[in-house]
Amino acid sequence: MQTVSFCFPKICFLDWNNWCKDRRIIGAGIGGRGKETQMTQPGQKRNYQREMEQIMEREGREGRIPSLLLHSCCAPCSSYVLEYLSRYFDITVYYYNPNIAPKEEYETRVKEQERLIREMGLQRPVKFLAGEYVPEDFYAAAKGHEADPEGGERCVRCYELRLAHAAGVAARGGYDYFTTTLSISPLKNADKLNEIGARLGDQWGVPYLLSDFKKKNGYKRSVQLSAEYGLYRQDYCGCVFSQAEARARKSAGNGR
Repeated sequence: MQTVSFCFPKICFLDWNNWCKDRRIIGAGIGGRGKETQMTQPGQKRNYQREMEQIMEREGREGRIPSLLLHSCCAPCSSYVLEYLSRYFDITVYYYNPNIAPKEEYETRVKEQERLIREMGLQRPVKFLAGEYVPEDFYAAAKGHEADPEGGERCVRCYELRLAHAAGVAARGGYDYFTTTLSISPLKNADKLNEIGARLGDQWGVPYLLSDFKKKNGYKRSVQLSAEYGLYRQDYCGCVFSQAEARARKSAGNGR
């Protein structure tokens, strides 16, 4: 495994709404590339897994192993994705998650991600890029939505923040595609993630690999791999707000 520390050129996120409007992130639809790949009728749910398979089949017919910048939220979620995609792509894992708190938790998750990459013995070597850990960027993005439930607007803004950085890194690094492991979670909205990713891909000029990694028992396989490698599995998504929700659910379950 090749490990490279990487700092994304600093962007000020203190005025989140203006930043999003400038980049057509809020209120825009899927960009041109997404429209070209959409094969469904209006109102019909898209099969992102099948669309991804079609891309991989096309690349395979052309004899190419394209490069992929894979944004990873954590080692457990990335386990199945790495096992699956390493057959088709030259992967660089990009670990950029300023939402994670406290710092000790962030450092634990980074180390676990690097350990997993070292130990998996994948078909192709996987590189690792560590993004900047600047929690202030997350809090600026989440401002005004601190009380939102998990899966609400605060989470959408967090997706946008992380995918925007991933898109920029992918464009500057000359990658063929970028995507995220986030859709493997049953709690994450694949439609929203793909909408944001495709839009940012159009903006930065690098295709977003449409995906829904929970399909084909992806989440179940990630749980199996986590047990196989003894991975640390956190009990909350990452931010202080999701941590508080997790604690409240646990207390309610214990009747307290």
